[in-house]
Amino acid sequence: MFTPAAWLALGLAASSKLAAAQQAGSFAQVGNTQVSAMMMFLGNEEKVYILDKTEGNAAQIDGHPAWGAAWDVNTHSAQVMEVLTNTFCASGMHLPNGSYATFGGNSAIGPLGSTGNVNAGAYDSTYGDYDGRKSIRILNPCTSADDMSSSQCQWFDNATALSMQKLRWYSAAEALGDGSIALIGGFVSGGYINRNYPNTDPEYEGGAAEPTYEFFPSKGPATVMNFMITTSGLNSYAHTYLLPSGNMLIQANISTVLWNPDTNVETPLPNMPGGVARVYPASGAVAMLPLTPANNYTPTVIFCGGSDMPDEYWGNYSFPNYNTWTYPASKDCQRLTPEPTDGSSPVYVSDDDMLEGRTMGQFIILPDGTLLVINGGLNGTAGYAQATGQTPSYNLMPYGESLASGPVGTPAIYNPNLPAGSRWSNAGLSSTNIARLYHSSALLMPDATVMIAGSNPNIDVNLTTIFPTTYTAEIFYPPYYSASKRPTFSGAPQTLSYGGSSFDLTVPSSAYSGSGNAAAANTTVVLLRGGFTTHAMNMGQRYLQLNNTYTVNSNDSITLHVAQVPPNPNIFTPGPALMFVVIDGIPSNGTMVIVGNGQIGTQPTQAATVLPASAQNPSASGSGSGSGSSTSSNSASGSSHTGAIVGAVIGAIAVIGILGALFGIFVARRRRAASRQHPAAAYAMKATGDGFGSGASRGRATDDRVRHSDSSAFVPLQQDNSSTSWNASNTSLHSPYRDTYGREGADYDPYNSDGAVQHSSGQRL
Repeated sequence: MFTPAAWLALGLAASSKLAAAQQAGSFAQVGNTQVSAMMMFLGNEEKVYILDKTEGNAAQIDGHPAWGAAWDVNTHSAQVMEVLTNTFCASGMHLPNGSYATFGGNSAIGPLGSTGNVNAGAYDSTYGDYDGRKSIRILNPCTSADDMSSSQCQWFDNATALSMQKLRWYSAAEALGDGSIALIGGFVSGGYINRNYPNTDPEYEGGAAEPTYEFFPSKGPATVMNFMITTSGLNSYAHTYLLPSGNMLIQANISTVLWNPDTNVETPLPNMPGGVARVYPASGAVAMLPLTPANNYTPTVIFCGGSDMPDEYWGNYSFPNYNTWTYPASKDCQRLTPEPTDGSSPVYVSDDDMLEGRTMGQFIILPDGTLLVINGGLNGTAGYAQATGQTPSYNLMPYGESLASGPVGTPAIYNPNLPAGSRWSNAGLSSTNIARLYHSSALLMPDATVMIAGSNPNIDVNLTTIFPTTYTAEIFYPPYYSASKRPTFSGAPQTLSYGGSSFDLTVPSSAYSGSGNAAAANTTVVLLRGGFTTHAMNMGQRYLQLNNTYTVNSNDSITLHVAQVPPNPNIFTPGPALMFVVIDGIPSNGTMVIVGNGQIGTQPTQAATVLPASAQNPSASGSGSGSGSSTSSNSASGSSHTGAIVGAVIGAIAVIGILGALFGIFVARRRRAASRQHPAAAYAMKATGDGFGSGASRGRATDDRVRHSDSSAFVPLQQDNSSTSWNASNTSLHSPYRDTYGREGADYDPYNSDGAVQHSSGQRL
């Protein structure tokens, strides 16, 4: 068991830990993110962009707490960024030219989740944030060669110039084949789940729910989606996956449909077996399995974990009716192939159970074709509250505001290609000491590691509760880091097309060991998009193996003849991706490329080129010190082989005068780089202390116990709860983790309240 002093020493020794931690299956603490990482995305090979909700972070910018940062992949340091609107629980997605957009959020808030003090939540003068519920924010990623403080490298965040039609909080976002983005559903403002109880108005919930969809750029008025009505309550951050047909798989509550974005026609699919909810706040781990030539690029989606709590336990906008932290998360896994190519009907297929139940577990697709599940808890749900239907006040809540308990410290790896019954393993994987619960995030890095950050089940910054606001970032080293040699390659194009002429990559002899023929036959070229990560989801995450053949050369190098992306943009939508070469399950570093023509609109397609036949050379041998290979139970890369960023993204929008200039600068910057190197909303809630209270409809302030609290509510909890606080198989964690980074310069801690600040203390998800 580590003492707080030991934790401090570990934090100060982060750099030495990093050097020692490049052992396969290990974690390393690598730095301070400055803001708690509720959201992350990889902007380029050098920068990860981080967004937090508006809260009282010690890091300041322009005289107010920061809630945005740029993380340098190489130096493991963060630089705060200005974000004007409240990004609390926004959605996000890539754009075709490599930019990213985030959508929605919450109204302006002040300390302790209080409603913004100007114009009923339009702005807060203490935290300096504006209402973000209609916001569309655009960022053009920069590199270290750019001036990160320049406006071209900052968020464009001006809702008077660019905004959605509707207020959206917890909306889904899914890119389409033309590079536009479908924005689906959401809350109008804060709440635990998206319903009143009893649920007499499942469409609009008296004005609290947003059942429509719209597009960015706009394709017409926002339109009601019937699926958002039938799934009322558990439809926040619906799981969405574009399919080759152009239809979209959507899963929420326990329902599933195919949805046509052009016609708004829904085709019902089977319900989720066992009544297991996978969407927020049940928050199961969900991902599309790798798309490969071997499976003819036919999508299959896997759903693992979440919760099968009975309907009445979920409660309403205010909080759950049940003490969720006592309810075990599901370990059930199901696969669904939404559009079978054999003419059969789609059906859920039971898969291997996870090794333990998880809520807020997160799938990260690795370059070797396996899926890492990381973060999460054994019990409960996402979200936070200061009461439930069974626990009437904050000082009786055993885990602070957290609605989950039992953080799972040990990750696991799922191999979709192994026989049923043997697909899950955590052999050789160590455990983290840091609870990663609500508002945690994880993301694949260009060096094929995984960055983990965030965790903050608190209404505002709280450094002393059992599951505190967390600023410490970690790197996880997957099993393929056991290799003594990593592959390298050259020749990656800057852009890929949909069909058309193939291209060649060169793998030097130093990149592998042993037989050249064997290495070539076990080499794959993959595109991997890590997506926009938030709330145990990676929106837009997708893995595509490109078809290739090879020639083993007389100088022992290997030439890979690689096909372009299949000529169907629905399979892999236009935008940025990392290209990896994987030999015997060991990935190279990733190179950022752009798929498509960089513009929103119909993507040009060409017929796929027939690749030359593979040519072997029996005398070829690699000179590498030994590329090693992934443990056979973990590697899934044995699939067979069968064969200038342009324009402005938003040219059709009326505000192009502003955005066109930004995107033009971004394009020029990318070309120059290529030449240099190959809240809390204002709603009142009723609390009921009598078991399963009926809750209240939105907008009725009835109970001071929920709306206000004296300073005793914010005294650090004394309960240890060691039996369910942690589940880290290789460490003893009977003391709650304290984030030493979060204490640095913490001259403002809103939880050191003297009771003078009255605050809205209901659910803020």
